[in-house]
Amino acid sequence: MNHIELFSGCGGLSLGLESVGFELVMANELSPMASETFAYNFFNEDLEEKSNQSLLSNNVLWINSKFSKLKSRLRENPFEFPEIAKKAYSDIPKDIAELKGKLVVGSIIELNKLLESSPEIAQQLSNAFGRENGLDLVSGGPPCQSFSMAGKREKDSEKNNLPWEFAKFVDLTQPKLVLLENVTGILRPFKDKYGNSFHAWYEVAKVFASIGYLPLCLHINASNTGVAQNRPRFIMIGVRQNHFDEIKARFNVTENEIFAQSEAFFELVRTHGEKLSFGKLDFYDSNKSDDLRFFKDTFLRHLIDSRKVSVKEAIDDLKVQNPSNPSGFVKELNNRFKMLKPHSELLNHEFRNNSAVVKRRFRLYQVLQQIGENAITKSVFRILKGDANTLTGTDWSALSKFSYLHENGELYKFSCKTEFENYLKAHPTKKQTQKALIANSPAPAALSIPDDACHYDDHELRVLTVREMARIQSFPDNFVFRSKITTGGQMRKFEVPQYTQVGNAVPPLLGAALGQVLSQLL
Repeated sequence: MNHIELFSGCGGLSLGLESVGFELVMANELSPMASETFAYNFFNEDLEEKSNQSLLSNNVLWINSKFSKLKSRLRENPFEFPEIAKKAYSDIPKDIAELKGKLVVGSIIELNKLLESSPEIAQQLSNAFGRENGLDLVSGGPPCQSFSMAGKREKDSEKNNLPWEFAKFVDLTQPKLVLLENVTGILRPFKDKYGNSFHAWYEVAKVFASIGYLPLCLHINASNTGVAQNRPRFIMIGVRQNHFDEIKARFNVTENEIFAQSEAFFELVRTHGEKLSFGKLDFYDSNKSDDLRFFKDTFLRHLIDSRKVSVKEAIDDLKVQNPSNPSGFVKELNNRFKMLKPHSELLNHEFRNNSAVVKRRFRLYQVLQQIGENAITKSVFRILKGDANTLTGTDWSALSKFSYLHENGELYKFSCKTEFENYLKAHPTKKQTQKALIANSPAPAALSIPDDACHYDDHELRVLTVREMARIQSFPDNFVFRSKITTGGQMRKFEVPQYTQVGNAVPPLLGAALGQVLSQLL
């Protein structure tokens, strides 16, 4: 099986797909920083070392860059890449066959322009550089900030055009299957300036139907594929019509039922085009009991057949104080991805400095998470934000049972409510999103920057390392993250450091489960 990976990031989806038998035809990524990680793991190529030697990469090719030297390219703002029509430095080879297996850095918009201006490239990709049966899969997760419930959710944001560029690439290359992964927020409608609802996922499905693909839309959770994180995702699988006709005969009764509404929707789009009103296609939700039968005993079973893995199973052996032995989950994870280069030491496990005040606040977050009552959390944060001075007796009764970190570095309880209230006032913060992890549960969905969460252990009052975040996301220890560890300020708009690479990635175990689903459709 073979695939082209769009919006490849650091390579989480590619790693998962490769582990179940997919071979990379070509990848595309916008960020040079994420590309550095992809190259290190999939090509065993150290771009930083090459840049120091004033060499160019053998496997990472820029569509267009303002710079001739690799060192400058690795820190280039990708939103300032020159357009392909303008004079710039380009690595696109004259011999198109040299693109095979490579990572192409640049905007998908410019990649599509390249394919439109060079039909030979589109043809080579379409037949997977000489494969008799052609291209099996185009996969990827378009950046999702505009669909995310945590973002601005702007209907007309430029970032919302990327799924349509994804569809254009698919139309140019004609794979048998398409896999589009996105945040669950894409399922919630936008409101335009006139108050009308706009269902992005439905419009995306219409576009793929219009270019000849039957869309199957799913709402799943990565935690059901063995990932130690509660990570709901939208998945759209598109099946090219003539390929669907070939495989349909071997579906069981439920599998035929799964695709029944996709077939009806496909015909409606052919008749009505983009004017087709909302409501003619639904998505299957693995979290709904009524929809579970579509996932059991069908090709979709791989998306629900793993047990839930806790944060403790994923990272407890990485603690500084009293680490446990690696869990069965960790051992299995590290044995699964044998295609990666082995490393003799654990990388990406550098600890960040947290001040004494921040550590004391982390302990407070741990307590609030253990209590698990939203009303008490709100009462405490009102004091932390300076909006209140006192707690109720009921709040204090619950909070008084726990030990807190004091200025002497020791953990012990407070003897009276007033003393504790003064403690809270001495640790003010405007942050409300930061939480402590719960040891025996999967991690929360929002986990992409160091400030998102602190450790669950009261002797580990700190944020997570890149390696701990990666473990939670189901990356094996031999997958190494490259480039800067973190960033801030205006640089966040275009830099993709290690923490962000992990947070943006498709978890490899989810990628593997999706790969198993797709392999059955091939």
